[in-house]
Amino acid sequence: MKKQYVPDIFGSMVFDDRVMKARLSASVYNSLKKTIDENTRLDENVADAVASEMRDWAIEHGATHFTHWFQPLTGVTAEKHDSFITPSPDGGVIMEFSGKELIKGEPDASSFPSGGLRATFEARGYTAWDPTSYAFIKDHTLCIPTAFCSYSGDALDKKTPLLRSMQALNTQAKRILALFGKEVKYVRTSVGPEQEYFLIDKEMFEKRPDLVYTGRTLFGAMPPKGQELDDHYFGVIKPRVTAFMEDLNDELWKLGILAKTEHNEVAPAQHELAPIYSTTNIATDHNQLTMEIMQKVARRHNLVCLLHEKPFEGVNGSGKHNNWSMATDTGVNLLSPGETPYENAQFLLFLSAVIQAVDDYQDLLRLSVATAGNDHRLGANEAPPAIISVFLGDELTAILEAIKNDTPYQGKEKVIMKLGVHSLPHFSRDTTDRNRTSPFAFTGNKFEFRSLGSANSIACCNIMLNASVAESLKQYADILEKADDFETALHALIKETITKHERILFNGNGYGDEWVEEATKVRGLSNLKTTADAMPHLLDKKNMDMLMSHKVFTETELHSRCEIMLENYCKSVNIEGHTMVDMVRKNYLPAIEEYLFSLANATSLMKSVSTKVKCNYEISTMERLSELTDCILEHVEILEGALEDLKKHDNIISTSEAVRDDVLPKMEALRKFVDEAEMLTSEKYWPFPSYGKLLFSVY
Repeated sequence: MKKQYVPDIFGSMVFDDRVMKARLSASVYNSLKKTIDENTRLDENVADAVASEMRDWAIEHGATHFTHWFQPLTGVTAEKHDSFITPSPDGGVIMEFSGKELIKGEPDASSFPSGGLRATFEARGYTAWDPTSYAFIKDHTLCIPTAFCSYSGDALDKKTPLLRSMQALNTQAKRILALFGKEVKYVRTSVGPEQEYFLIDKEMFEKRPDLVYTGRTLFGAMPPKGQELDDHYFGVIKPRVTAFMEDLNDELWKLGILAKTEHNEVAPAQHELAPIYSTTNIATDHNQLTMEIMQKVARRHNLVCLLHEKPFEGVNGSGKHNNWSMATDTGVNLLSPGETPYENAQFLLFLSAVIQAVDDYQDLLRLSVATAGNDHRLGANEAPPAIISVFLGDELTAILEAIKNDTPYQGKEKVIMKLGVHSLPHFSRDTTDRNRTSPFAFTGNKFEFRSLGSANSIACCNIMLNASVAESLKQYADILEKADDFETALHALIKETITKHERILFNGNGYGDEWVEEATKVRGLSNLKTTADAMPHLLDKKNMDMLMSHKVFTETELHSRCEIMLENYCKSVNIEGHTMVDMVRKNYLPAIEEYLFSLANATSLMKSVSTKVKCNYEISTMERLSELTDCILEHVEILEGALEDLKKHDNIISTSEAVRDDVLPKMEALRKFVDEAEMLTSEKYWPFPSYGKLLFSVY
């Protein structure tokens, strides 16, 4: 079948600016654009006109239903579908969709996480159209991106605080730019989230209860080959995966998602997709859609897309790199240093604001990526450590050092790279290398926050990043607006910030044990290793004061988020623990016993034939497997007790600490004995596909 031309299909299922400009009247279009660009209130008459054209366009493209598409605190998206049909007097139907239906929906909110914001019997919730994110068609349904709140007006979603944080940063950044004599309509943050994932065979997946129930393997011995040869990274993409990627790109492009880069990642069966930058709330919507569509498209190819942060022990897990920057409506990137960053005071001030924000609110950035799955990945020499630090590279570090010490900056000339082959071009070397061990690295004109887990919503970290940078900018504006001599005050402020917050700057190896020692004991940085360690810091006074002062969260919303995230952590591990018990009792122990029985029969039969037969393999294997079954039984009973003990805790913080300190170590101990038994048991008797089959069956 002939492939469609990409520009023809791109955005074909999106009610985007091109469609609105063509279908809406000039007055309606201009009013809506003002709402989108300048954050003004939406006119209800405009909403009616938009709804009418949106309905007609959707029906023309095969849609029969509409839904308010939102992002509750489950971490995935939600949607309730209503058809366009309305009965007509003659017994038929007409297709209707009003401005009221576009603007507001009323989904039942009783079964979504609320963290105590409302009782279960208080079911009413509201969804409100986000006109800054385009509507789109998915599975014959018009999807309208919305915010989600309770009857009392509390945010029950990830989008509302994200939009608030963007608004806060916009307000403070415009104050700073005004001091430099620049009036802009808005400053927006933009994000390009790189998405890592695993693809495994669907048939293999369905034979593993741990993958089905938890998204990761809870047991599994390493195969003879893993990622030691580094041969999968950027390797030739296999035909089955290529077919998946081509299909995925088509689906993403139809929805206006700027899927740009695709390649094999480090671990076998692991891959990555990276988009072009979008405004942060749109990038968040698109990333949620990307994860959903990855899983749908994979099923078409008899594959399963795993988004868990650590689906396989012993090989790299999957992250999501959040490339973050700030830009004005005129297209100026506020984190672009220009040719002479030392002379670019505006850039240095915004850079200082980010450095201060990361130092002051390192705990918020850490907890924004904290999940049960991501705890297995952070600090495991495959992802950044749990300690948050900032990598700037040699040139920017030298510039800040010169400012701090009031010494001239001795800039380096561009180095021309010569590769020793006449036919190869010469090119300039970048002024700094990349540091893949840094959680928060400057990469030319943006910061790359590399600590996110692959299944995380990017909303959480961007809320904290936007809000904390807004706080730095607010402090700067408060000082500079009162200054008698702007230039002098500006230089003093940048110097003071660098001096005060240089402890957060680190260009070295984040994987080294010596860094942990230096960071925690010398520099005083926090090392929040687990979700149970990190999440309670959301309620620290300094964090609550900052987030509430910028109206990103209310006090009740903050308490609810802490409750929900810790509850998710506990529930996730609890499910994993019960899955381990289930697999051990129903599958592993019976399989090992069956193999022992076959060995015993074989030994007895061979010895009956000849007394000279030693049966060393059979006897030694039986002895060790018999010991292991006793150990497995003992440890599964211990784990069952630990899971039962969780019910005794009366608050979520003590429950999460018990999960961290008691349940997880017991799960790890049980796994060790089962994995050893796998290496001794015949594959014929082992009940589940091995790591080797899971990781290499697609290829």
